[in-house]
Amino acid sequence: MLKVHFNEDAPPAVRETGDGTVIYRTCAAGLGCHNQGCGLRVHVKDGVIRKVEGDPDHPITKGRLCVRCLTALEYINHEDRLLHPLKRVGKRGENKWERITWDEALDAVVEKYRQTVESYGVNAVAVLCGTGREASKYHHPLAFDVFGTQTVIHPNSGWSCIVPRKAMMRWAMGAPYIEIDNAAGLAGRYDDPAWECPKYMLVWGRDPLRSNADGLWGHSMIEMMKRGCKLIVADPRVNWLATRAEYHLQLRPGTDGALAIGLLNVVIEEGLYDHDFVDRWTYGFDELARRCREYPVEDVARITGVDPDDIRGAARCLSEKPSTLSMGLAVDQNPNCLQIGHALLSLFAICGNMDIPGGCLMGATSTFGGQVENKPKGEDEDAEPEGLAKYDNTDTPMIGHDRYPAMGALVMTAHPDAALDAIETGAPHPVKFAYIFNNNPIACMVTQPKRWYEALRKLDFIVVADLFMTPTVLGLADIVLPASSYFEHDGLISNNNFSQPGQLGSNIKVIPNMGETKSDLEIIIELHKRLYPRSANVKYRSPEDYFNAELSQVPGLDVSFSQIREKVIGQYELDYRKYEKGLLRPDGAVGFNTPTGRIELYSTQLARFGEDPLPYYLAPKYSKEERPDLFEEYPLTMTTGARRFTSFHSENRQIKTLREMHPWPTVQINPTTAAGLGIDDGAWVWIENHFGRVRMVAEVTPIVQEDVVSCDHGWWYPEGDPDSLYGVFEANVSSLIPHEENGPLGFGTHYKCMPCKVYRAQGGE
Repeated sequence: MLKVHFNEDAPPAVRETGDGTVIYRTCAAGLGCHNQGCGLRVHVKDGVIRKVEGDPDHPITKGRLCVRCLTALEYINHEDRLLHPLKRVGKRGENKWERITWDEALDAVVEKYRQTVESYGVNAVAVLCGTGREASKYHHPLAFDVFGTQTVIHPNSGWSCIVPRKAMMRWAMGAPYIEIDNAAGLAGRYDDPAWECPKYMLVWGRDPLRSNADGLWGHSMIEMMKRGCKLIVADPRVNWLATRAEYHLQLRPGTDGALAIGLLNVVIEEGLYDHDFVDRWTYGFDELARRCREYPVEDVARITGVDPDDIRGAARCLSEKPSTLSMGLAVDQNPNCLQIGHALLSLFAICGNMDIPGGCLMGATSTFGGQVENKPKGEDEDAEPEGLAKYDNTDTPMIGHDRYPAMGALVMTAHPDAALDAIETGAPHPVKFAYIFNNNPIACMVTQPKRWYEALRKLDFIVVADLFMTPTVLGLADIVLPASSYFEHDGLISNNNFSQPGQLGSNIKVIPNMGETKSDLEIIIELHKRLYPRSANVKYRSPEDYFNAELSQVPGLDVSFSQIREKVIGQYELDYRKYEKGLLRPDGAVGFNTPTGRIELYSTQLARFGEDPLPYYLAPKYSKEERPDLFEEYPLTMTTGARRFTSFHSENRQIKTLREMHPWPTVQINPTTAAGLGIDDGAWVWIENHFGRVRMVAEVTPIVQEDVVSCDHGWWYPEGDPDSLYGVFEANVSSLIPHEENGPLGFGTHYKCMPCKVYRAQGGE
């Protein structure tokens, strides 16, 4: 059984004060951070939130909050909140709407759904979702259980968000997710006798102090630094962590694969690895060693721009035990992503740092996409949508899985780039209906957003659920469903969908719904009831039933949602060295959940897909070494995706306090480069390449190298002109990144390494 700890000394979830104020303890979910659930105390009087503050009794966040939580009142009380269902009455993009009732809205959705299925088949229905509120957890249930469609789309080129990292965690290591051991699941946290502080932590392409992504709280790194953990940071930019690191490996954008293999080379050639662990628990070490000899340190230094002595010094540090790895989104946003992840995980594996206290903690289970059925049905086969013939699409491949078969072995969605092709061409089947939620695709991470916009606007029917009128809502929606904030509904919080230990928490409804808003889950339940009026499926009777069904999917977890709601937050821990105890494999045998039962330094899974089973460096297609001709006109290298405290992708752009802190999209330029271009700090500039151009404010700063620029992403202007979709195409840097230029097996793309030029915006440009 999983060990779940509740703090019995913590205050109750709800308590009253003498002046009529009710204080709710809850976990935040809805302002990003992958459903993290930072601890809040919410003061409510007369049904109105008066104050939001950190909860010091939360065992992980301990009262600390970011500015997005601290400005939550501005968010939920904003005058631009969508509060009622709307129906479009003009052309798409005209911003003409009619208020309708929920019954009218949902009836329209159901009617259009049935018409679509009758005319084109169920796979003509698409469900688009991003990270969004509560971390995509309702994406698959809405698509599979409610609509029964295989057209499940995460519109992010190359699935460049966590999935490439998870690919090599599963295929080579046999774990659903691997993260630093920050004692999150231990009752005693950093003082727990079961935990050991890492000697070194490698932070690769991640800025957790700003993002708190993927089940990791950035401030836990600070706690470990206080206890003696030293940092090694690999990042083209200088961030706060890099200034405190023993080594900052400031590599050229896109060269991560070479640097990762270079570190491996040092450890292997100098014999610094754990020989006993390698002999007992790994597969393919000799082959890996031969591959790494192809990447001598001096060559790696030339490719990456990192000092060879720093590469050697960092590798020697990381060979010590225990040491741990935190690799971020930058790994995924690179066509070389699988090989980068494979090399980094192999580095920590051969040093014996896998699944030990203070090392790389291996998750044991995951419910991501796993609690759904392949087609909608109730407890009896007659519970199909009224008026429709029965259908079974379980043999229908998802879009793009024929081109990229490895995708189907990992994630139950269409290939994102192939999905756009299908929407445009109607092959392999037409797409006519779209439900979009937790996502603002044309303002955020889709590459070539204009192309996505033009493709989607030709669909017969689109429904969008959101809290605000975004460019996506304005430009595409026929029906708008007003979504509730995390203060207006209950929710279940878990670390990375239970694939990492840490917390089981609940966000609690603390105020009545504003206007007529509903949560995403409540909308799903309503649609399910309308499509399956005879269904007895208990999973969709209420949110609490759904949460209990979700909890029941986690092996060894014996806790109900009502218990979690009463206690607000619990911790659960996983054993260390699970591979020695038969806790990683479904058959209960010792070893790792891979075909060989060992950590696969030589990946049999990659070989099965026709890919090189060993890590290698793949130079970015548009880098200077591959396309010197482009750099004659576009002499700078552009990277994007760096996090800001004030936003989560395209969210929070309308929040006054946050916009005062970071009012405009910025491009960071080195002072030497800026001087050569005649660009001053604060000047408006164009960033341009052969795919397009965008307009931003120059931030002249030494944190980027000469000839490298770093552009903000996810920008639009809520205060702007609706006729221009709030200026989204002028601000969205993804316009400069190509469609379907993915890495081997279809993963990753060029967010981190594109050629560009930067020049002043003249006059009213």
